[in-house]
Amino acid sequence: MHLEKNFIKIQTFLLLLGLGLSLFYASHQVLTGDQTQMLYKGYMAAYKGIWINYGNAASAVGNVPGSMLTYVVALSVMFFDSPWSPMLLLIFLHLVSYFLLDAVIKDIFKADIRLVFLIIYWLNPWFLFENILYNPSYLFFFSALHFWSAYKQREQSSFWYSFLQMLSIGLAMQFHYSWIILSIISLYLVYRKIVQVNWFGVAFGVVVVSVSLVPYLQAVIQNSTITKHADDTGRYIGWGGIHVYPVLKSFIYWLRYNSFFFPNKLIMSAHFDWIGSTHMVQLIFIYLYKALVVTIGAITLYFSYKANRLLYDRLKGRFFMRKASSSKEEWLLLYVFGAILGVFISSILSPIIFNYWHLIIIFPFAIMPFLIYFKSYSRNYLQKFVFFTVSYFLLINIMGAIDSGKYDIKVNYVDDVNAYVSKSVTSSK
Repeated sequence: MHLEKNFIKIQTFLLLLGLGLSLFYASHQVLTGDQTQMLYKGYMAAYKGIWINYGNAASAVGNVPGSMLTYVVALSVMFFDSPWSPMLLLIFLHLVSYFLLDAVIKDIFKADIRLVFLIIYWLNPWFLFENILYNPSYLFFFSALHFWSAYKQREQSSFWYSFLQMLSIGLAMQFHYSWIILSIISLYLVYRKIVQVNWFGVAFGVVVVSVSLVPYLQAVIQNSTITKHADDTGRYIGWGGIHVYPVLKSFIYWLRYNSFFFPNKLIMSAHFDWIGSTHMVQLIFIYLYKALVVTIGAITLYFSYKANRLLYDRLKGRFFMRKASSSKEEWLLLYVFGAILGVFISSILSPIIFNYWHLIIIFPFAIMPFLIYFKSYSRNYLQKFVFFTVSYFLLINIMGAIDSGKYDIKVNYVDDVNAYVSKSVTSSK
């Protein structure tokens, strides 16, 4: 009861902490081709009225379809001319994603598990490491919108919720090819009869998404190379299934998202040269830091496995029964299984071996089995879990923002963007 009374205060504090970390990350991001592709498209539209109606170059399969990557930068810059504008929009979408997910979590669990979710989602380095101007970083919002709209259709159909679910898939498609996972989840939910679909809402969503793709289709007609990768590897749809390892690696990422075994770009790139000491001292810090994060990561992988084993035990024999779920928790686990199915099918179809950012769209779903697993331990271990996890996440996030593969304390995001725009956009004819 004490936690119930004080949840809003605790939630507000942790949300503000996460927002502070988000801004800290964003301000020290290292500009690479991932960001400059978006910056170029957005600033060319905002400054020169030249709208580039296709997305970032993707691995092996050409540019992402659609104009949304141009819009999210261009419209925010047109609203307020600052390099911070598109980043603040991204951080705002991250915040909305939390509230959409929490709206479902609070209907299924009590305040203790809501608090656990708040921490392992909002403060998680897997999540905060994506406060970077990069197309996969936007996917959390579409994942959350899909999850929330699906839950709203658990017991009754709705034109608008069906429309929003279709929109979440169609707009995610314009940010990253992993949108296919959301579509597989939807198909599974319909097959499993645990959502009540309004087909008029679905049809309206298809129409809206199709209309938004018209400028992209016109661009493809004028330049067919948009749909092709510059370095054709000769791979094909279904390559992942033939070679097996891509599928296995994808399942490993599923387990890692639910653990503290964070991306190599976050934990393995630290060099500690900012401490200003001798090379030997830097090496000592490097090895101690890596030993710490690898050890804790390996331990938490075990709990990730246990949580997913609980999912299997709870649903055994009912994965493909065409019958409504008996409880809200079961519905949640079935949705998560749909996400696992999506990972499996998409990794079979993929022409490449996935890296963590290729599957980041399923991160919100991968952490959910732990909520049910931890529920039986909450009474005895909640305070210890909160104290340790918040402290550890704070350490990793600060390190990630100042000394990792994507961020550097010596970098100033605003200065770098202004320099890039001056050189590549305003000076171009």
